[in-house]
Amino acid sequence: MTDTIAHALEEFAQLIDTQRYFEAHEILEAVWIEAKKRNHPQTLLLKGLINAAVAFEHLKRNRSNALASSRITIQAYLRYKEHLCLESDNYLDYKKVCDRIEQHPYWHTLVLIF
Repeated sequence: MTDTIAHALEEFAQLIDTQRYFEAHEILEAVWIEAKKRNHPQTLLLKGLINAAVAFEHLKRNRSNALASSRITIQAYLRYKEHLCLESDNYLDYKKVCDRIEQHPYWHTLVLIF
């Protein structure tokens, strides 16, 4: 499963970079479902990354409640990100993706509203 997660994280990062947040969410959701079935220790971390992509998609669509929805969803990302630790399989892959999320222009918009 480690290779599957690494590949999915790489694809997720590329989709985030190209503002294809819904597709990024879909890529990790497939891995998350499988991880959840196996009771994999990184299930919550994957869910957090999915939440970040969903938050960005809300902002991209600019719906009337986009900011409020994104604010709630990004809080879930932060909560699940706490499961990232040096001992995690794929630590560097996760760290790279988290860094990309937190350097994204939408991230700065969400951080300013806290």
